[in-house]
Amino acid sequence: MNLWLGEILATDAMGKTWQQQARVAALADELRAIAFGITPENVGKVIEERSHLLKSVLPAFNQFCQTTLQIEPKEMLQVLWDLWLPLGIKLASQRQKLERPLIQGILGGQGTGKTTMSKVLSLILDQLGYRTLSLSLDDLYKTYSDRLLLTRQDPRLIWRGPPGTHDIDLGLNLLDQIRQLQSPVIVPRFDKSVYEGAGDRTTSEIITGVDIVLFEGWFVGVRPIDADLFDIAPPPILTNEDRAFARDINRRLHDYLPLWERLDSLILLYPTDYRYSLEWRKQAEQQMIAAGKSGMSNAEIEQFVNYFWRSLHPELFIKPLVKDARAVDMIIEIHADHSFGAVYSTIRLG
Repeated sequence: MNLWLGEILATDAMGKTWQQQARVAALADELRAIAFGITPENVGKVIEERSHLLKSVLPAFNQFCQTTLQIEPKEMLQVLWDLWLPLGIKLASQRQKLERPLIQGILGGQGTGKTTMSKVLSLILDQLGYRTLSLSLDDLYKTYSDRLLLTRQDPRLIWRGPPGTHDIDLGLNLLDQIRQLQSPVIVPRFDKSVYEGAGDRTTSEIITGVDIVLFEGWFVGVRPIDADLFDIAPPPILTNEDRAFARDINRRLHDYLPLWERLDSLILLYPTDYRYSLEWRKQAEQQMIAAGKSGMSNAEIEQFVNYFWRSLHPELFIKPLVKDARAVDMIIEIHADHSFGAVYSTIRLG
């Protein structure tokens, strides 16, 4: 943690020294500054607003770190200052410009931290006076019985997750009701633990007064690609059967386009190497086993992850989005240790 960041928390006095250091730091990363709309002209106002917000959100943030993340809050303080606070302020600004709730998409695979980010953003936006709804693509899964029928029709769909396993109309109806300022709304929820991990719908939530929807998932906003690209697809798409499966999943993505059209903005949490997700999954399973819970073996994990790479390969579907300003508004890079790297807007690449 930077020393000047500690000074912000240690005193209510707006000392000149830390303010200057904070202004320099905010402008030092040019791409991040552009992404958050920070300029030499407004940086002083930005730092003052962010410092006040930091102090107001800190009690709830500290509790979240200790109870949910089970880490010391000071370990996450720099990320809060550099990324989550300015992102929360940006979302609040976008909401102000609309005459209806903001639908913010968050695209990220296993281990990218999309759920954690959604929860922290909710804390921040609450301090700014906005009611946030966190919605996962998982919440839109078809029922267990419907997915059993789907698997009988297409035995290749051995796990929930890929395009085709969701109730798209359920999501469309919900987002349209929110966009039309209807309140309350009934929000579907999904319990992954039932039916030996196959999962099923659980009790819905009744939510009132939604200002901002944080809609996250592993392929939220992902669009179909040219089918010819599967002819030269990377592993584990190796056989003719693999390519046929990938093409079929690609076709199913067309059904999701109306859902993506409801997004006002899309943030991509982008691992600098897509293969990190395999290691992250192994780490997560090992932690579960160490805690006395059941977990998959490394061989089972590889089979599981490869299934998803065969359905929507990150090199084919995610990597091109990094330079697609029409689909994605902001990129947040993720390193192997889960730390955040570069943050930038796709507009500067457009």
